[in-house]
Amino acid sequence: QVQLVESGGGLVQAGASLRLSCAASGRTFSSYAMGWFRQAPGKEREFVAAINWSGHGTYYADSVKGRFTISRDNARNTVYLQMNSLKPEDTAVYYCAADRAVRASTILSEYDYWGQGTQVTVSS
Repeated sequence: QVQLVESGGGLVQAGASLRLSCAASGRTFSSYAMGWFRQAPGKEREFVAAINWSGHGTYYADSVKGRFTISRDNARNTVYLQMNSLKPEDTAVYYCAADRAVRASTILSEYDYWGQGTQVTVSS
């Protein structure tokens, strides 16, 4: 069992940066691939970024590639999402998720554990 708690969301202006954190419970964090997803009002939850258990493989949605960076610190049981050059269309609730696989997936249904989400609002 893994419990995930996101933090770092907020209200920012377009062009600003935010760093989201996701703290995981449990001693097996390093064996999970981790992902970030987001859900905007009236839209389905979508993939944002993912990272392999080792941190050496990362994957991004085309809409955030070059602006967002996912990373993890297995010693701290934490995964991060650095978001730069934020746009109003990035406004959403951002969710952290854990997958019982070493290689990260971009597919929502393959993730086993989810956090409660953190709101990110980008004003124009």
